[in-house]
Amino acid sequence: MNNAETGQTAPWRGGLEMAAAMTISGTIGWMVVSSGRPVAEVVFWRCLFGALTLLPVCLALGQLRRAAWPGARQLALAACAGVAIVLNWLLLFGAYGRTSISVATVVYNTQPFMLVALGALLLGERPGLARWLWLLLSFGGVALVAQARPGGAGGAYLSGVGMALGAAFFYALAAFIAKRLRGMPPQLLSLMHTVVGVALLWPAMPQAGAVAAGSWPWLVALGVVHTGLMYILLYGAIQRLPTYLTGALSFLYPLVALAVDVWAFGQWPGPLQWLGGALVLLGAAGMVLGWRWPWRRWAARQGPITNQASPSSSR
Repeated sequence: MNNAETGQTAPWRGGLEMAAAMTISGTIGWMVVSSGRPVAEVVFWRCLFGALTLLPVCLALGQLRRAAWPGARQLALAACAGVAIVLNWLLLFGAYGRTSISVATVVYNTQPFMLVALGALLLGERPGLARWLWLLLSFGGVALVAQARPGGAGGAYLSGVGMALGAAFFYALAAFIAKRLRGMPPQLLSLMHTVVGVALLWPAMPQAGAVAAGSWPWLVALGVVHTGLMYILLYGAIQRLPTYLTGALSFLYPLVALAVDVWAFGQWPGPLQWLGGALVLLGAAGMVLGWRWPWRRWAARQGPITNQASPSSSR
């Protein structure tokens, strides 16, 4: 196959991989709730089965050879990212039971803003006015979602919203660290995340015999499909797609999660939750895809304003 053919087919393949990865991600909440296990156990088994899936992939790609092994500094950073990912999973899965899968997932999609904030605080990056306005819009949506708690939910609902925000922060922190690990293959990084999760949660786990037989299919699927296979598809897509397409297709995740929540559990968001969720996703889309605000597009069409009377009048 020549280069022209490869260039034409790669975006299609990458688009299918990204769509599949986001569809799989959108069903994670269903797996977690249906397993019927405590959150820490679910995360542990996800890490264990995910590691067992990613290990042969890394071996086949030659990423575990001694010559390919990263240095001590990279290993330490990868371990820190693994801790952040595990905390992200613990908080997000805990939020499902306090709010709903759809609400937790929508609030969790504030993660791009968390990453921008980390860049501004730690690297001195300047996001620009447009991105800060998208941030305000998105967090206005979070405020609406927080106000829309069902009757009787009380503090549990608000704590679930807070946990989803915390999960978004730790995901952004893991992504921020991963950007410092440019030389580490993504499959190896994902394997390290799952190994760190197993090591962290192993002491708190009961014997495997304590897990009900009906829970195993959900736990195995969560590790093999929703961790191992999903990461392979995701990283394959990222390598083939331009950034704007990757960002656009990532919004399949909350849409699928909403559909699954309605279909599997009959959880229909209320009017304020619909409105707040729409603002969160609109704000995230505007920032990720680099949309201009309407008045900025209008100003750009008008061109620069010049003063014909006196050059000194602009002071």
